[in-house]
Amino acid sequence: MARYTVKQLARLSGVSVRTLHHYDEIGLLKPSFVGANRYRYYGREELVRLQDVLFYRELGVPLAEIPRLIEGDGRDRVEILTEHRTLLADRVKRSRQLLRTIDRTIADITGEEAMTDKDMFEGFNGAKQAEYERWLVERYGGDMRKRIEASKAKLASLDEENLEARLSEGQSASRALAEAFKAGAKADDPANDPLLARHHAWIATMWNRSCSPEAYAGLSDLYLENPDFRATFEREREGFAEWLAAAMKAYAARLQES
Repeated sequence: MARYTVKQLARLSGVSVRTLHHYDEIGLLKPSFVGANRYRYYGREELVRLQDVLFYRELGVPLAEIPRLIEGDGRDRVEILTEHRTLLADRVKRSRQLLRTIDRTIADITGEEAMTDKDMFEGFNGAKQAEYERWLVERYGGDMRKRIEASKAKLASLDEENLEARLSEGQSASRALAEAFKAGAKADDPANDPLLARHHAWIATMWNRSCSPEAYAGLSDLYLENPDFRATFEREREGFAEWLAAAMKAYAARLQES
């Protein structure tokens, strides 16, 4: 059976030596054994685990969540890999749509092909919105479809300026929370309340209905469970998705107590 040192595994996998050392330190990927020369050695089992780690990282899952997903969900590896494939295939499909849009835009600019206004936005928000809606309905069922349609109807009634203002407010509210996270604020610190109140109010506006503390806390679970939401927040900085969810839950608990 082949055994790999850290440097050899780094060359094989494309993962840096520093990252492999970090995975060892946090218990995410331990070597098969440490030799008398104090070198770490990795075998087939560790390679399989590293592949799983890289799949989850590609899907935007924070490091702290990966051990639970690998070890605690009771599914065999074929089932897990099948799920990975489905999610990645969806991303590939959307990327292909965007590549087609880029190619057609270039062709339009160079005069080789005329492009309609609608064609300019193929593969952008519409496709992703439909994907989110399917996920929400499958995950929560009940009257989720009706609630989505009511919210969409309200947004559709807005003129372009007002719609842009609402979306911009959401980006600003999220960015302000990200800055607090980067500055080292604790997730449960009441000092975050003005920022969370702004985010909470924006959610209610987008939903076109009140957002109870329970619903706001539930939204934090959605942020963690949906890989696209996770990836969006993790782009700000690794760990932000977890921090935001904890901050939202803490804020919701304080609202319930008041």
